Amino acid sequence: MNHPNRLREAISADGTTPLIGVFDMFSASVAAQHYDGMFVSGFGFAASHYGLPDIGFIAWPDIVAFVQRLRLAFPQQHLLVDIDDGYVDPETACHTVQLLESIGASGVILEDQKRPRRCGHVDGKQVLPLEEYLEKLEMVLDARRDLVVVARTDATEEAEILRRAKALAATDADVVLVDGVRSVDWIRKVRDVIGDKPLLFNQIAGGKSPRLSLPELAGLGVDVAIYSTPCLFAAQTAMDGALARLKQDEGRLPEFTESSVGVADCLELLEKNISRHHGRDRIPVV
Repeated sequence: MNHPNRLREAISADGTTPLIGVFDMFSASVAAQHYDGMFVSGFGFAASHYGLPDIGFIAWPDIVAFVQRLRLAFPQQHLLVDIDDGYVDPETACHTVQLLESIGASGVILEDQKRPRRCGHVDGKQVLPLEEYLEKLEMVLDARRDLVVVARTDATEEAEILRRAKALAATDADVVLVDGVRSVDWIRKVRDVIGDKPLLFNQIAGGKSPRLSLPELAGLGVDVAIYSTPCLFAAQTAMDGALARLKQDEGRLPEFTESSVGVADCLELLEKNISRHHGRDRIPVV
């Protein structure tokens, strides 16, 4: 089973391929009930694993260990992994990419930000000189075997966005992402400048990009859509509401109904992740 090529096939198919951002094994378990592709979100992982904002705290061994657990539990899912700036150093980026490919990742996203890095949808981002980023990107492309590589720019000035998008499309990267794109018109401009190269669009609740459906994105020529935080933000909303109600009711649990999730439902979900239940024919070979 070649996970990168499976993702390539999904990207090249008609329509826009959705990849749902997950932040831990439990959110991945829920997401897998609805979608066949996951995005290992740096925003979500920083929040879940460290309890910190996504500004550069992630260590590459931690993300590799997380992806390894994901692949064993979800042998059929596409796994696109956010590796930020490759953890600063090009050698570290190449090492991380090779490790991720060896454990069954489908692809990675490599950005052109410089430290201190920021979420792609907040202000204050700074980017590396284009040639410096291209050198790192080429090293990563040489280091992979089949892994899908998404080249991402966080440029914010209009002329620089188009200059970098065109330069990224001219490389052997599989997909181009301009993060924080602010309008439908700018999606069209990027689509035009990158030619036939597949285009990825990232939307996040409260972010800078417009809220668009998959059919709308397909009409704009977007090949892949990542949803960085729907699980994370839904979890925060639900947990906050549940605990506020528990406090209001002086510690009495709400009445259990047919629509509630209880012990049996949770165990049923988690038992699906036990690797021996997947069968030998479904265990990934990498």
